[in-house]
Amino acid sequence: MSCCSPEGTCSTSAGNETTQTARVTTVYAVTGMTCGHCEQAVGSAVSALSGVTGVKVDVPAGLVTVTSDAELDEGLLREAVDEAGYELAGRAGTSAVHP
Repeated sequence: MSCCSPEGTCSTSAGNETTQTARVTTVYAVTGMTCGHCEQAVGSAVSALSGVTGVKVDVPAGLVTVTSDAELDEGLLREAVDEAGYELAGRAGTSAVHP
């Protein structure tokens, strides 16, 4: 495990995790994904959005799980998915995750 955070800060302190903020995990249905290329394209497009800290694409289920610092602007997410060549069908669920 790296001591560097996604924001580019470094710490060797084991207690650093207590200063992190809660994350929001949202699952979205995305249509049109059929293969590994689809997984890569959607994952890259969503990962590029500001505030996104993690993306998991499940092609067979047609789901994309996005972890972010706060609720994402669904319009921006829809635009990113559309530009990648797929369609955001809507939310499948949301939950807050605490560090």
